[in-house]
This record gives sequence, C-alpha cells and structure tokens, in this order.
Amino acid sequence: MDYRPQEIERKWQARWAEARAFEVTEDRSRPKFYCLEMFAYPSGHAHVGHVRNYMIGDICARTMRMRGYNVLHPFGWDAFGLPAENAAIKNNVHPEKWTLDNIAHMKGQLQRLGISYAWDREIATCLPEYYRWNQWLFTRMFQRGLAYRRRSNVNWCETDQTVLANEQVVDGGCWRCGTPVTIRELEQWFLRITAYADELLDAADQLAQWPDKVLTMQRNWIGRSEGARVRFPIAPKAGPATSGDHIEVFTTRIDTIYGAMFVMLAPEHPLVERFAAESPDPEAFRARVQKFRSQDRTGRMTGEVEKEGFDTGRRVINPFTEQPVPVWIANFVLGEYGTGAVMGVPGHDERDHEFATKYQLPIKIVVRPEGAADSIADVPAPFTEEGRLLDSGPYTEMATEAARKKMTEDAAGRGVGEGTVQYRLKDWGISRQRYWGTPIPMISCEACGLVPVPDQDLPVKLPDVVEFTGRGDSPLAHIPEFVNVTCPSCGRPAKRETDTMDTFVDSSWYFYRFCDPTNTTMPFDPAKVQYWGPVDFYSGGVEHAILHLIYSRFFSRVFRDIGLVTIDEPFTRLLTQGMVLRHGAVMSKSKGNVVDPDDMIAKFGADALRLYVMFVAPPEKEVEWTDTGLEGSFRFLSRVWRVVDHLTPAVAGAKVPTAGAAPITGADAPAYAFDEDERALRRRTHSTIKRVTVGIDPRMHLNTAISSLMEMVNDLYAFCDKRGIRPSGRDEEPPAVVTRAETAAVLREAIQSLVLMLAPFTPHMCEELWERLGDGKSIVTAAWPVADEDAARDEEIEIPVQVNGKLRGRVTLAADAAEAEIETAARALPAVQPFLADAEIVKVVVANRRLVNIVVRPKKGH
Repeated sequence: MDYRPQEIERKWQARWAEARAFEVTEDRSRPKFYCLEMFAYPSGHAHVGHVRNYMIGDICARTMRMRGYNVLHPFGWDAFGLPAENAAIKNNVHPEKWTLDNIAHMKGQLQRLGISYAWDREIATCLPEYYRWNQWLFTRMFQRGLAYRRRSNVNWCETDQTVLANEQVVDGGCWRCGTPVTIRELEQWFLRITAYADELLDAADQLAQWPDKVLTMQRNWIGRSEGARVRFPIAPKAGPATSGDHIEVFTTRIDTIYGAMFVMLAPEHPLVERFAAESPDPEAFRARVQKFRSQDRTGRMTGEVEKEGFDTGRRVINPFTEQPVPVWIANFVLGEYGTGAVMGVPGHDERDHEFATKYQLPIKIVVRPEGAADSIADVPAPFTEEGRLLDSGPYTEMATEAARKKMTEDAAGRGVGEGTVQYRLKDWGISRQRYWGTPIPMISCEACGLVPVPDQDLPVKLPDVVEFTGRGDSPLAHIPEFVNVTCPSCGRPAKRETDTMDTFVDSSWYFYRFCDPTNTTMPFDPAKVQYWGPVDFYSGGVEHAILHLIYSRFFSRVFRDIGLVTIDEPFTRLLTQGMVLRHGAVMSKSKGNVVDPDDMIAKFGADALRLYVMFVAPPEKEVEWTDTGLEGSFRFLSRVWRVVDHLTPAVAGAKVPTAGAAPITGADAPAYAFDEDERALRRRTHSTIKRVTVGIDPRMHLNTAISSLMEMVNDLYAFCDKRGIRPSGRDEEPPAVVTRAETAAVLREAIQSLVLMLAPFTPHMCEELWERLGDGKSIVTAAWPVADEDAARDEEIEIPVQVNGKLRGRVTLAADAAEAEIETAARALPAVQPFLADAEIVKVVVANRRLVNIVVRPKKGH
C-alpha cells in the first residue's frame, strides 16, 4: 500500500492514548531517566520554532525507553505572565480563559506531533493546586530570612498610574500611552539569592555536561570580584563638608586610585535625585537622567548603547590624593552592580579611557609595566595589566598586587574604605503590580508587622477580576474583600499583600512537581524526587541560560536546606537548542514568518516534519526553514516505507543472527554461509547501529544519526537491485520473492534494525511497519538494537598516507593489519615513493589505523 502518513498518525496517536503508553511510576528494578524540555508559555499557536525543542527531547526519551530505562517525560505550561494580562486589556477577555484556551490548542498541536509525554502529569502554573506551593515555599523562605521587603526603584507611568515592566518601556515611554517613564521607589519583595552566590559559582565547575557558553554566562552574571569599597567625601557647594556625606565606590583596582580623575554614578543611584534637586535646572537634569534610564539595560552593560554622560556640577574628594574630582552620571554604569558608582581611571580602564577621550577629561598614568623605565613616555593608555606604581605618593614603585593589599589596609585604618567581595548578582526582586500571577501570601498588621498566611489557609486564590484597564496599581488592591482580612496572629483588622510573584518563581521548581503532580499535602513526596531526580537531560533555549537556570539552581538549594531533597543541582545534562529561522530571521508572529506545524502535518505528516527539523542542522545550531527540505524528508520516508513494506512478506519467516537486541544462540542459531554482498549489508546494518546509538546518546548529533540511516537505506536499495528484488511498493506489483535463506536473513535483520532506529525520529510510521513485521508489541516497548562487533568490523580499510602532513596517497589493507604491515605498505605506495627519494625518514606515525604520516627531511648534501 502507499504511504499515507495522516491516516497512520491518527491511528497510533489514538492507540498510545488508549494504552497510556508513556505513563510511568517509580520502579527501582530499572534504571531511571528523567527527560525534560523547558515547558511552554501558552501564547496561542505554536510554530515549528517552538516545537523543535520538544522534538529533540522526544527523540532522547524514546531512545532511552527502548534502551530499557524507566523514562519520565512530562509536560506542562508556564501559564502566568504579562502577555495574558495584556491580552485581557486588548481583547476584553479574562486572562484565565485566554490562557486555558491557548493551552487546549497548543496541547492538541503537540499531540499531533506524536510527542511521548506523560500527559497524566500535566501541570499548569496558573491553577491553585500548583501555585499554592509557590506560596508555601515563600512562607518558608520568609521564615528563614530569604524573603524580605524593601524599597526599590520601578518604572512608573504617571498617566496610567501604573508600574511598568522593562519590556513595557519603549523608547523611554509607556508602551500604551507614550508618557515618558519615570523612576519611583516602591516597597518590593525580594528573594535573597545572594546568600547562595558562592555556592552557585563554585558548583558551576561541577556541571560537566553543560555547554561552556552557558557556564560562562552564569559565572559572569554572578560576577564575584575581590576588591575594596572606598568612600569619596562629597564636596559641599559652600562651607565645610558634612560628616559621613560621601559616595562609595567599589573597585578591584584600588592600586590605580591616584589616577582616579572623576567619579561616575549610575542613573539609578540614590543621590541622583538629590543632585537634580540642587542643580540650577532640575527638570533638564532629570530629563537627561531619564534618557539614560530608559535605554536598554543589557545594551548599557555590553556597550551596544553609545557611552554617554554629563557633569553633575558636583565634586568629591579623592581620599588618597585629597584632590577634588568631578561627579558625572554615565549610562554604562548600572545601579544594580556594585554600589552604583565607580571611580573613573582613564589611564588604566578601557571604558573609562573611551569616556574620558570623548568628553576631554584628564588622563593620568599611575602604573607602568614591570621592568619599564621610571617614566610614562612609553606607557600605553589605557594600560590595564599588572606592573609598578607611578606618581602614587608613598606607594610609588610598589608592585600592583602588593599595593592593593597595602592601600586596602590603609583605607580601613583611616576609615575611608575596606576590603570586600562584591557580586554582580543581586537579590531577586519578585514583586509584580499585576493580576495574573501567584498572590504573595503575606498579611500586614499594624500590631504584628508582616505575617505569613498560615498553611491551612493556602492557597491564597486569585479573586475574579472582571475588568482590566492596565491603569492604576495592582488590580488586587481594588478588591476590598481580598485586601481586608484578619491578622492570623492577633485577630485584628489587617491588609493582604496585593503584589503577585514574578513568573520565574513558577518555573524554578516545576521539575520537582512533575515527580508528584497530584500531591495535596506537600509540594512533592521527597522519596519520589529522590528516585527521579535530578533531571538527566534538560533542553531549552539559550535565552534562559542565565535567569531561569540560576533561579532553578537557587530553588533546588532552598528545597535542600528545608529538607525536602538531597539534590544540589537540578539538571545533570543541558542542551541549548538553536533557533529556527525563516527568510533569515527568527520565526516570530510580529515578523510574519512563522510556520504552523498543523499546516505541515496536513501536507506531509508529523513524521516528515520531525525528521526534517532534526536532520537539517545539529540541535544546538540555528535552522533555516525551507519547504523544499521538508519535501525531501517526506521522499526519504516514502523510500523507507516502500522497501520495508515490499520486503516484509518475503522475509517473514527468516531467522536472523540478531533478533531484536539479542543474538540467537544454541540450537536455534541457523548455520548461514553469507556471500560477500550479504556480509557487506550486515556490516552496514551493524555499523549503522553503532553510529546511530552514539549519535543520539551521548553525543546528541541527531543530524548525523539520520545521515547514517539514509546511507543504510541507499545500501539496502542497492543490495535489492543487485539481487533483482527492487522494492517498488506499488499495490499492483507482485510481492518480492527471496529464495536464499541467507539473503532473507540479512534483509530482515536490516529492515528490522532500520525501523527500530528510525522509531525515535518517526514513531508513527515505524509503529505501523513494526506491526507489519509481526512482533506483536508496540515499538514503544521494543528493545533498541545492539551492534554485533564482528559483523560491523570492516574486512578491508582504506588509510590515507601523508608525507610531512600533506596527503600523497591511500593504501587499502585488511582491517586487522598490524601497524608494521601498514607502515610497510605506506612506504611502498608508488604515489609516496617520489617524496621519500633523497630524503631521510625521521619517523612514521600510524594514527589509530586511520592515518599514516611519514615525517621526512632532506638528506645532508641535498
């Protein structure tokens, strides 16, 4: 029969669902494998850029299941967040309805792709049975001092009277009304992630199966720096300085302080408003500050935004030179890093030098290279290396490392500074003045202060809000029956917290909830997490390499310290997949270049879509989408279908040397006498098993695994052509006839192995073919094929021969040839002989029987 993918896919998806084929429980008699993809935000319709990640995970899960592992492969929805609230404002639809409708649609899309999820474990973070445990954990963190409240800067729209997220600030204005955004201080809730900064940093060295680029990003984000805090007294406009009135800077190079020619404040620094109020033109001052604040923070930090600044007109006193230096506000200084103030040393810092050159500020050299003359004439600016001090008072001629130690001690002795360790990582602000999120379970009582909601009163459910305007403070603050409560400690009237939690809280521990998703008495059973955890394979976008992964590592340690887990790190192996591009740009609705998987399934089938997305590039690389490539995958699957469908009746009774994963031995082992072509096909079959197995795990080179399968199919067709059993697959063609027992055996072995290896990539078609092969069981429970090393071994090998690293010829020898035999043959190769004449052979390197390199040099006198 013809290959009809849509019909086959509907059939097997229904069977999997009916059999609950992918549901699992703990089974300590089998090795476990926890496979997880970063769960989805239900934004509407998934495109193939979204689902590439899920396909990667599914191939891994299906392979490990066939290799005998007890595989947990769950899925859920990161269902809280700002987009739902914005949709409610725009379309007059409740966020819950918008979210749940989107979940239903996207779930159908994933099911049509045949992904092997344990849907019984599905979770949605917007449901009370999940976010109750966000609240439970928050109260424990509050009790341990890990959750606290303090005043912090937020983006504020004066017209709409609302807090804005960073992504809602567009060109310095409110995304909705365009009003210039200002900075306002509000009481905000924070999680003390900095308490784990050293542990998170040190433990990164143990994550051997994480991409190096992700670990580098995490280390840089945590940003541990040893240095000193130094206080620069503020020079008054008139009269003596006020005691304690100073700007504190953090520096890792206190040894260059004699070259500090100015101090720079972040636009967010607490002193900025004071300096603005005291300036001749406060509004102009504030406008310049606001321009900097509204610029992209990442761009400010990385230098993608042009470095800009202005002189505040104020001065501070350098505590070592006792000379006044100007105070500037600079856009590349961030309020959340260090103290929000830095000393500008343009002679020894590249950014400071660029800034000083632009604004014609003085530059002073105070460090020279070790061993250089006692002069600055030949010292480059900026000179950023270690050396010896110049023009630095009593520290002149000291080595920089010794000077840092001495100057830090002296600063402490004089009361102007002290040594410290500084982190770029700051405590995590989780307050959101929005509706669609987990309510923070705290009550404010005039008599008792801040009081956690008792466990028996959890969850604090989101009340029903009918109208969303996006204006004003938190929507919850306008619901009296939600706000006005009784203090659980003293029974007096009190006020409920109206902020909701950052949605990163939802995704920072969901991988544990999947282990026990229906537990109603605790977040999860520790014994179940002990069995399943940690996640063995985790995949997702590199855009989550910092925040989500750091927050998840932080939460794992909190659960550990509470006593619910013994796991430090939540994810053993991490893969960050590349983006899917179309017309050179990342797929996006706003760009109008998305590809709906449903359209592709309707045209080519889910298996062709799965195969193409995995074949076109390695998982970690970007993919440029083309419909032509998808057509090619469909043609390949049609070839597979034809050869297996046509040959199956002809080889139905054959006994093969390897049945499934186990060789036939004993009395049932047939005494086959394979000819050269049959041995070659067996060699291809078993070498492909080796290459595909390693290609999927541990390498995750899925595209090369598919290439190996394509080569095998080509060899299978070539074998059939040579034997006159061309598989047409047409219904009107007579069935293939195979009379030689050895031929039937190698063909059955080949097609059986092919179907098993293709199953993780194209499960629907392979289920159908496996059923036709007559195994009687679902391919989900079939054993992964095991390579026969003897059969896979080549009888002959072709070895390149180089002379001084340049390819000069190739030699063909028996696969088991000794190194001495390989060397002799390489020397005797006619193409190599001219390069050995009049030359002295220094050495001959036989590299693992894959390469020969003959190293020569001219003979003396030539």
